[in-house]
Amino acid sequence: MSLLSCFITSGEAVDACPLLVLDRASYPAWRDTQNAATLAWLDANSFSPSTGSFLLVPDPNGRPKLVVAAICDAGDPFALAHLPMLLPPGSYRLDADSPISVDLALTMLGWGLGAYRFDRYVAPSRPAARLVVADEAETENAEALAVLRSSLLVRDLVNTPTEHMGPADLEAVASRLAQAYQGQLTVLVGDELLAGNFPSIHAVGRASHRPPRLIELNWGNQAHPHVAIIGKGVCFDTGGLNIKTIDGMRNMKKDMGGAAHALALAQLVMSLRLPIRLTLLVPAVENSIAGNSFRPGEVIVTRQGLSVEVDNTDAEGRLVLCDALAYAAEKKPALILDFATLTGAARVALGPDVPALFCNDEVLAAQYLTAGELARDRIWRLPLWRPYLGYLKSSIADLANAGASRMAGAITAALYLERFVPEAQPWAHVDVYSWNDNERPGRPAGGEAQGLRAALALLQRRFHNP
Repeated sequence: MSLLSCFITSGEAVDACPLLVLDRASYPAWRDTQNAATLAWLDANSFSPSTGSFLLVPDPNGRPKLVVAAICDAGDPFALAHLPMLLPPGSYRLDADSPISVDLALTMLGWGLGAYRFDRYVAPSRPAARLVVADEAETENAEALAVLRSSLLVRDLVNTPTEHMGPADLEAVASRLAQAYQGQLTVLVGDELLAGNFPSIHAVGRASHRPPRLIELNWGNQAHPHVAIIGKGVCFDTGGLNIKTIDGMRNMKKDMGGAAHALALAQLVMSLRLPIRLTLLVPAVENSIAGNSFRPGEVIVTRQGLSVEVDNTDAEGRLVLCDALAYAAEKKPALILDFATLTGAARVALGPDVPALFCNDEVLAAQYLTAGELARDRIWRLPLWRPYLGYLKSSIADLANAGASRMAGAITAALYLERFVPEAQPWAHVDVYSWNDNERPGRPAGGEAQGLRAALALLQRRFHNP
């Protein structure tokens, strides 16, 4: 592991500009200690210590002397995340005399998130400002750097167009993780899915020229509690024969956002060596259109044995997940977590920033919500309101994958998934957008890790070191 380019060690930094952090309450006392030249500069620029405001104060020769940055919440990792791309390129160090003390690990996380730009196809217009850290920061802040790297992994995977992020590419990411952390990788491809009894994964992905697959990575000590992490890996979703509109299809490269989160969480589990035994499952497909596309009205007998009538081929995510959930449940793990860009209804209900949590275990749900609060990575619980299963009724199968009603779309999708999880099996499902629609401080437009820190905090609290 090495420091990212947005950081520089104190031994390497030369003439780093001090970065002084304050808030509205501490600003007047700090201002009273400043000399006339600094006061004149503050007034000339109408500086106000509102959240997110900052000002570069020059020395008499016009060179940067000090950056004054205002925050309102020192525990927010995004408190200073706007600075890397707004400050002039150069090196900046946290001022030890700041009225407000900020945690270096949180600052590093936010700084790295704010410095991120997806540069696979176009070079960034400018380098990010660099934060000076101690020479030993890499080891002392290993967890923060691991979280940062996994968050950037989510962004990179989601931002990559489908031509370079198909099912085989997701497999390649899992393979790299297995090699890096001595895990065991197993992959079923194409018709091997039928032989292995994963019919719904095969049905959704069979029309693509790139064959569907189930990616499985196992890691950890057999004596540790077993956790299964599942991610929806629909690398592109046309909607199938129920084809999406132009607007609906435009960003469907991000429909593997659940897989990106699952891979990133697996990377965190392994890199931090959490005391769990991990099974990562990624059903990876493209929902394409061809002569052998699965069709509305077809009935698929799933791995669990439940028959499902296809009401809508654009409700494909739950079809690939249900076989993976059933397979994970056969292993009787202590916990199953799944992540999926599953429904637009969740975004209508909660907006783009707040993932929806569904959970069949009250203790687990409370732990998950608390973990999200502590990690400043909030999620919101929606109910598994079982009367809504009536929306998935089929006259020729055990259930349908969708229905005519547009009501409670996120809930009915979660209820569908729950049918494939045994009643006593602790399970949590996160319906996540995985995307920033607009450019915001620390959150560039495009792929985004949402709920990842919450999931890590949950695992750390639930399966703490003995």
